[in-house]
Amino acid sequence: MVGLPTRLRPPYFAAGEHPSAVKAIEVDEHTTPRKMVMRTIFAMPRLTLPAAALMIGHQVGEAMVPVVMGVAIDRAVATGDTGSLLVWLLVLAVVFAALSLSFRFGLRIGFLGMNTIQHHLRTMVTDRILDPRGIGGASRSPGMLLSIATADVTRLAGTVWLGVLPIGEVAAIFFCGFVLLWVSWPLGLAVLIGAPVMLWLIDKAGGPLRRRSGHEQQLAGEAAGSATDLMTGFRVVKGIDAGQEAAHRYQGASGRALVAVIKARRTEGAFVGAMQLTSAILVIAVGIAAGLMAVAGSLTIGQLISVVGVTQFVIQPLGAMGKNFGAVWAAGLASAERVLTVLQAPSVNPGGQRTVNGDFQTLPPLLRIDDLSVGPITHLSFTLPPEGVTVLKVDGATAATLAAVLSRAKKPDSGTVTVDGVDVFTLDQPSMTRLVRVAPHGADLFEGSLLDNVVAADTTSADGARIDQALLAAACDEVIDGLPEGRDTLVGEAGRLLSGGQRQRVALARALASDSDILVLVDPTNAVDSVTESVIAGRMSLARAGRATLVISSSPAFLAAADHIIDIEVPVPS
Repeated sequence: MVGLPTRLRPPYFAAGEHPSAVKAIEVDEHTTPRKMVMRTIFAMPRLTLPAAALMIGHQVGEAMVPVVMGVAIDRAVATGDTGSLLVWLLVLAVVFAALSLSFRFGLRIGFLGMNTIQHHLRTMVTDRILDPRGIGGASRSPGMLLSIATADVTRLAGTVWLGVLPIGEVAAIFFCGFVLLWVSWPLGLAVLIGAPVMLWLIDKAGGPLRRRSGHEQQLAGEAAGSATDLMTGFRVVKGIDAGQEAAHRYQGASGRALVAVIKARRTEGAFVGAMQLTSAILVIAVGIAAGLMAVAGSLTIGQLISVVGVTQFVIQPLGAMGKNFGAVWAAGLASAERVLTVLQAPSVNPGGQRTVNGDFQTLPPLLRIDDLSVGPITHLSFTLPPEGVTVLKVDGATAATLAAVLSRAKKPDSGTVTVDGVDVFTLDQPSMTRLVRVAPHGADLFEGSLLDNVVAADTTSADGARIDQALLAAACDEVIDGLPEGRDTLVGEAGRLLSGGQRQRVALARALASDSDILVLVDPTNAVDSVTESVIAGRMSLARAGRATLVISSSPAFLAAADHIIDIEVPVPS
């Protein structure tokens, strides 16, 4: 692919219009990788069509240069007409100016369209990854999902150039063919027939490259997943002295990815080389035929120069089609297939369609678990008090399973979980979030400020007073006092600039700042010291006054400060 500009200054969008206004790329269960690529190519015709038109102007202008030179030789140089020579030099200068400007602005507009579509695709993929309903199907590591959202989306968005560059190349090929028809119809037919045959060969020969490209991306994603998992659990790995084993596993995954990349690039090189060789043979044959015709007197000197110049030029678009069309198309299809594995993945918890309204909900809502059996839990039943902090004392395995059921990530084998008599699995996601919110034990932070992470709990209704109260209840006031810019201090990627205990307190503040009627917390303070844990346990009732809070924990501090305690010995399944 040719070099692309990195700075975009011209105002291609109307005043007040956002660049992300892309034509929606629809994806359903019937969408194939080929359809996905085609929809991507035509996702933003407002930019790609003008870019294609400008690239047609550039390529046709390039092809016109030898034609103008040949005409100038026959009509000015051969006749010795100085005035005519000046006119044709002026025409040549105009052609050069037009093809140069067309190239510059065509690439600028196309580059803007490609990046805008790339942003749209990446948003689609990340929204699906972060969907609270979860992603079903085959298991995918975080590194694998990251690879799909970055490398595969980039390659898929790169197919936008198939609606820009190859169109100009095809236009140049046919223009050259018509020029050759004008000079000699046998030469013109050779090009006009040879070019479509090359297009057909490109599509047929791209199969092996598509397969190798997909395999390469699969292994690269596995290597990225191994690296991500290694860095995430770095402290644990060092703690159990498993550094060498972890490094060995990553080296193995990385080595397999390297071998796949080399094989894919070897196939791509053979593919592009074969296409360029085919085009070169075609051009050489046309050039030899033109030379023989000139010797026989069928062509003038100017026509011979035009034919030689046009045939020398046409090898560039013919050869480039193997790269700008064949290779990009093959790589785009492979990446589209991987992107669709995320976008078309079934939901772990599709959720229901029932919407909570004022007539349905009592104040406050009542959460009941009746005869629940799933995993280590058998025949569990209890009713959560409608207000106050309730501590449910169970073992770790039971806590994790119960949290998964309450967040609807796992369906029970039997029994029900209801809010005011309505099964939570029949509620739509907005209603479920408003009624019951489960804060996982291992909550992560995102890049941004400490305050950004807390406000993210509920951007539509979280007010300043609630946020201040949540920060105080989670003992984040001590964290804020020790940070250089207070609550506006950046916490880094995944909150890595904070300690483990600080990250847990910020995540707890985010949960407490939410406006859900029922909040479920799973071991929310196991990473903080006992003094801080006691402070948090004592402040939580004020932060959640008038609402129900279920703390699944065996912490003595929460047991001492709780308004209600449910101590259940879960039977061990026989």
